[in-house]
Amino acid sequence: MRDSVTVRPLLRADWPDVERIYADGIANGSATFETETPAWEEFDAGKLASHRFVAEAAGRIVGWVAAAPTSKRAAYAGVVEHSIYIDALSQGQGVGGCLLNALIASTESAGIWTISASVFPENTASLALHAKAGFRTVGTRERIAVYRGRWQDTVLIERRSPLEELNEGRLHSPTP
Repeated sequence: MRDSVTVRPLLRADWPDVERIYADGIANGSATFETETPAWEEFDAGKLASHRFVAEAAGRIVGWVAAAPTSKRAAYAGVVEHSIYIDALSQGQGVGGCLLNALIASTESAGIWTISASVFPENTASLALHAKAGFRTVGTRERIAVYRGRWQDTVLIERRSPLEELNEGRLHSPTP
């Protein structure tokens, strides 16, 4: 499927499909602590407009990725956290890699040096996808929250940009 996937910016008009994929991720219980999807306005306000994308295949949206600021503090201007969701029928077909590549390109061009996420340890497909894209495991947050009546761990992952100017701190001003 990878060859037939088109990645483009996520638009307001995409919300019904994005919300459907997000709701499926919530329902399967292995992707997020969220219990319901937000309204478009909340999603839009919380995600960086220049760092959110959808993947299309055969004329339909099959996945999305979006980044949000990690902190409002200026020192963290180059750090974002992201979410990625793939339609159940499209998982394992390269869609996630296409979306992560788009996110990495957009964040690096904006001066963002770290992309992070928390992933449930049982979501081995997501952990493998991220490892392939250059993410490393920072650690496991044990019993971080009670979810669906039981303690849940999360694996904290991050990808540091390999770009020398980002790693050497020669940034002028990140533009998330």
